[in-house]
Parts: sequence; C-alpha cells; structure tokens
Amino acid sequence: MKAFTRLDGRAAPLTLANIDTDQIIPKQFLKRVDREGLAAGLFYDFRFDEQGREKSGFVLNDPAYKNAQILITGDNFGCGSSREHAPWALQDFGIQCVISTSFADIFRGNCLNNGLLTIELKPQEVQALMAEALGGNHLFSVDLETQTVTAPSGARFSFDIDPDRKTKLLQGLDAIGETLAHAPAIDVFEMKQALGQPWMDA
Repeated sequence: MKAFTRLDGRAAPLTLANIDTDQIIPKQFLKRVDREGLAAGLFYDFRFDEQGREKSGFVLNDPAYKNAQILITGDNFGCGSSREHAPWALQDFGIQCVISTSFADIFRGNCLNNGLLTIELKPQEVQALMAEALGGNHLFSVDLETQTVTAPSGARFSFDIDPDRKTKLLQGLDAIGETLAHAPAIDVFEMKQALGQPWMDA
C-alpha cells in the first residue's frame, strides 16, 4: 500500500448528500476481482447517460476538475452495502482523499484499509472548502502528519484520526504489510514451535 503523507491536489466539490456505495460503483461493475479498470464505473449513473455519453452537469466531467485527487462531499458519504470496490474505484480514478461531515463506518474502514484517507470536518468547514472549490480555487493541501486541510485562500482546518490508523497510513501498511513487519518474530516463533513440537510439521 502506498504511504500517505501530504497531498497537494485539485479538489472537486460533490455537493450531494447520502451517496451510497451502489452510486459510487454500481453492481454491474462488481464482477471484477482486481482494482484496475474500476474507474470506468465510478459514479457511472451520475457521469453518463443511457447512451454512455458524458453528462455535462456532473462535476467530475467538468474540465476544471479533471485529475482531481480530493473529493469534497455532502453528509453520510459511502452509506449502503459494504463493497470494497467503492474505495478501489475512487483510487483507480485518482481520488486519494475524501472530505465530508460523516462517513458510513464500514466504508470509512474499507477506505483506510486501502490507503484512501477519509477526513471528517464540521459542516461549516466542509461548506467553506466547497465554496472555494466551486469558486474556481481548486488546489488544496492535506497534511496527514499535522492533521490539517489547507484551502487555496490559506484557511486551515484540523481533523482527528485514530493514531493507529494514522501510523499505518504514514507507513503505507495494509493488513498484510503490518503482519510482514513482524516477520522476524514470526520466524523465531515458528522455529521454536518446530523444535518443541516437531510432530506439528509432519
């Protein structure tokens, strides 16, 4: 998993609330078992019409927000079913951070487990960030070490994050990486196990 330390990137304002995981990545795209290519299905019903043509009114189809890495969203983002494809699709599209007033718990966990930072801020703070993004100021900074989001105007907001989650993101450790970090201790344990209970390896 790629480490997350600081992100200086374009922010796209998605002003809708209660966007569920089926809207993030519709069910017809869940047949894939790898992460690559899922960007094509991200917000599919918002981005495309019935003929597969881009809808001009959707923010991520707007050239001004092309290559956005930060998504500023409405309340209760990621509600609905617990599909890990949702953060995969966001990451495949290039989104590395999502800012909202609240997230569904399972979605937030899936994001953090895959290295996608979710940031919860107060409603007035999210509205301030959205206003700047909508106003044409798109370059924002997210610093995980200092736990701050800085808007183009210089306005800075602090966010909370579980210390253990923060450490794993800074070090780029997913569940497998965290286990491998203890590889020497695991090797010692297995060696002692083999010597003390050799029949276990038979």
